[in-house]
Amino acid sequence: MTDENLSSHLAELDLSPSPELAAEANGTEALYAEAEADPEAFWAKQARERLTWAKDFDQTLDWSEAPFAKWYVGGQLNAAYNCVDRHVEAGNGDRVALHFEGEGGDTRTVTYAQLKDDVCKAANALTELGVEKGDRVAIYLPMIPEAVATMLACARLGAPHSVIFGGFSAEALRTRINDAEAKVVVTADGQWRRGKAAPLKPAVDEALAGDATPVEKVLVVKRTESDVDWTEGRDVWWSDVVDRQSTEHTPEPMDSEHPLFILYTSGTTGKPKGIFHTTAGYLTQAAYTNSVVHDVHPETDVYWCTADIGWVTGHTYIVYGPLANGATQVLYEGTPDTPHQGRWWEIAQKYKVSILYTAPTAIRTFMKWGADIPAKYDLSSIRVLGSVGEPINPEAWLWYRKNIGNDTAPIVDTWWQTETGAIMISPLPGVTTLEPGSAQKPIPGISAEILDDDGKPLTDPEAVGYLVLTKPWPSMLRGIWGDPERYKETYWSRFGDKYYFAGDGAKYDDKGNIWLLGRVDDVMNVSGHRLSTAEIESALVSHPSVAEAAVVGATDETTGQAVVAFVILRGGAQDDGDATVQELRNHVAKEIGPIAKPRQIMVVPELPKTRSGKIMRRLLRDVAENREVGDVTTLADDSVMNLIQQGMGSGKED
Repeated sequence: MTDENLSSHLAELDLSPSPELAAEANGTEALYAEAEADPEAFWAKQARERLTWAKDFDQTLDWSEAPFAKWYVGGQLNAAYNCVDRHVEAGNGDRVALHFEGEGGDTRTVTYAQLKDDVCKAANALTELGVEKGDRVAIYLPMIPEAVATMLACARLGAPHSVIFGGFSAEALRTRINDAEAKVVVTADGQWRRGKAAPLKPAVDEALAGDATPVEKVLVVKRTESDVDWTEGRDVWWSDVVDRQSTEHTPEPMDSEHPLFILYTSGTTGKPKGIFHTTAGYLTQAAYTNSVVHDVHPETDVYWCTADIGWVTGHTYIVYGPLANGATQVLYEGTPDTPHQGRWWEIAQKYKVSILYTAPTAIRTFMKWGADIPAKYDLSSIRVLGSVGEPINPEAWLWYRKNIGNDTAPIVDTWWQTETGAIMISPLPGVTTLEPGSAQKPIPGISAEILDDDGKPLTDPEAVGYLVLTKPWPSMLRGIWGDPERYKETYWSRFGDKYYFAGDGAKYDDKGNIWLLGRVDDVMNVSGHRLSTAEIESALVSHPSVAEAAVVGATDETTGQAVVAFVILRGGAQDDGDATVQELRNHVAKEIGPIAKPRQIMVVPELPKTRSGKIMRRLLRDVAENREVGDVTTLADDSVMNLIQQGMGSGKED
């Protein structure tokens, strides 16, 4: 779709809330005024209405030791009790909690009553293995029900969990296990990836090699029936220890500020940051946002978040938010194209999924495969769509709405981070008139601004600045595990400890909507002009030949930085070499201006992505600047970088 066609199509669309959605969301819009009038009273109300407390809190927020917050001071509750037991006690034990779909087609239906039993048995097993309140447990599992049960069992015991994505290397495992001083690791023999058994336990064995490990026990789920090495006295099978446990376990109430989990951010050099979240504030905002942003109605909806539990999206919007709300959801182990490219839509049709939350990278991949694939399936049950992980370009937004949302489903384009714990900026279904490509405005209870280099608020449309959060929020990180100074330096030093600096660039449009422009690292300075990589990527993808694009800024002697782009062409699009490159360069110049014209464009078969679908732009920056390529262990396919490097000589400016 050309830019003229895109603009014309956007102008023709009515993106205001449908009467049905608006009626359903009656009262939601009032939350903005309520939160603005008294933020602490607003968040106190959310906590009391959405969660069950063993002991009520005395104070909503203690900000006296800023930037270290305490929320719901004096309160006590248990996250696992809130996610399972109370639903069973309320008579909803027969409601499905998880529709599990294994990659190979194996399925399990887990009700809330069954999940409660599974969580209790896992908690009893961990206790038998020596886990006590305050001990850390590392979890290195595929997307299977045991992973959810283990996380909740840890929460039940007050043992902070550290979930480590199943695609991480042994070295990444080692640093995370050691930093958290994990007492137990829960893993599996392997996981299914694209029809093959991929090992998991061997990476754990390698990570624990040597005498310095804090790990005492390794609990192993049989998933692929693969042969594994065994360390007697340390390694135990899940089936031997968990299956024989009692289904009775009394959850202990935890202080509102008791640590719930540690999640390590990756992809940069240096020691990984252990972001840690505590119980009450995190759980409150997880439940609240899943309810008002995703519009989840537990009695009627089937919800599906396609993330992996190894990332924060999986923590908040698979485990804690939906289960605290008593929702029914899909849990899927495999990839979108195994055994065929319609697998997701087959699952959505099977379970009549009504809310789908996924990433722009997945959406652009489906665009590349073609609209004829989802057209084969009945997706009429879908009523709300969500986007997470990075800004979604308008072209992908429109494709998603038209081909997956039947041109009617609102798209909630959500901005948040591992550090924020839950959604911060997003449209609300039934309330917001949508703006494709924009996360639009902070949700009720959240305060954000865009600042210039001097820390002054920007109000002019299109002026690029820094996104900051101006007031504390319940699900905010409580620090970096074991390193409070690094927490202050990383997030609270840019603007004199007054604001939380998210690290993202942003701008307003003429309607006051916020447009996220990616990491500040991804805002380039070309001849004194600040350009957003996201904006240039969006321009490239608006060309009818381009399926996906990644843009980086490379050091340039003349301009300071230069634009270098990597593009994947759509199926059927002709690659005419230099002619294609020049056409795309000129297209960007027309869309944004000559200053944004890429110095170099390279047509590639694939982009370097993690298994969660995030593009690793730092690796592309290494290639663009002729440096040795950094760590590729988190990539879904590290051979991609070899292909890109081999072709890097082409696609240059005249």
